Amino acid sequence: MKSFAHHYSSDISREQFELIRTDLEGIRKRTKPRKVDLYDIFCALLYTLKNGCVWRDLPSDFPKWETVYYYWLLQKTAHIKLQSHSSLRLTLFVA
Repeated sequence: MKSFAHHYSSDISREQFELIRTDLEGIRKRTKPRKVDLYDIFCALLYTLKNGCVWRDLPSDFPKWETVYYYWLLQKTAHIKLQSHSSLRLTLFVA
């Protein structure tokens, strides 16, 4: 699995990510192993939310924009399912 080196103010720690990993892993059907670390995808999503950039302008130290966008679409369709499980956990990041 490929991991990217990035350090942005929008990134969360690996420890924080582990709190929501199981919720995010359930979004995509597992027909084959992931080639990209889900942590990097999530940090890329946070980067786009914080900076308001377009998908194609993601820095090169994140996964390909198409991959990040694909996971954003999956999350968007599963939002209701994720919201009930992750909203409390996500508020822990703010506190």
